[in-house]
Amino acid sequence: MKLFIQRFVVVCAATLALTSCQTVKTTQGGAVGVDREQRMAVSAQAMEQSANKQYAQLMAEAQKKGKLNADSAQYARVKTIADKLIQHTGVFRKDALAWRWEVNVLTSPEVNAWCMPGGKIAVYSGLIEKLKITDDELAAVMGHEISHALREHSRERASEQAIAGIGISILATVAGVGQIGQKGMEYAYQGVLGLPNSRAHETEADRMGVELAARAGYDPRAAIKLWEKMASVGGNEPPKFMSTHPPRAERVRDLTVYSERVMPLYQAARVK
Repeated sequence: MKLFIQRFVVVCAATLALTSCQTVKTTQGGAVGVDREQRMAVSAQAMEQSANKQYAQLMAEAQKKGKLNADSAQYARVKTIADKLIQHTGVFRKDALAWRWEVNVLTSPEVNAWCMPGGKIAVYSGLIEKLKITDDELAAVMGHEISHALREHSRERASEQAIAGIGISILATVAGVGQIGQKGMEYAYQGVLGLPNSRAHETEADRMGVELAARAGYDPRAAIKLWEKMASVGGNEPPKFMSTHPPRAERVRDLTVYSERVMPLYQAARVK
């Protein structure tokens, strides 16, 4: 395994040199200090164009089925919270204030929400109804998802996968291991680099999310209660090394630290 990893790193380094990979800083650190540099091999424009197309298709399908913003009061609540959070995205990146943000609620039992590149947001009614979610908790969810878009995590994952795919293909050919061997390399990549990177993305979104919520006047400590609620509907979690998300206990500890760090921002927002 050690020899494989060494070869893999060498091949990936060579692959990076052959691709138009750039080191970028998508966001400013904010009060929570998220300032990791990112390697991008996929253009932001390509990601946004794809997201816009996919979002439009999903919303059109939901509209046909009568599942798009079916509850006007529910939609108004989500939109109000989203608008407040979006007002503070400039803390992390100024250009986000000019994004063409869209917010919609989909009628679905699924406990879910997401934000695509460029600010295309969807919240599922199941998240609101099954968790009996408070405004503070909803701000935590949406702040987290918005933070993924601000950090361009989707673009970073696409870049990592593209580079890894090329590297693994080259290494498999050089080593002569065949299709089965190449599949094993892909699994090894996920364990060594892919999944840990995904967990780092979740942690960054957690930290930035509580800051957005605090600045918008929502209690950042609600994020802790939210993930406890999520645990009640999430079932058993996989081992850390097989999960794209940090373990719940680890996540709650981190959120406790960072929600306290941004409490002064929340208190300042409440007195305005």
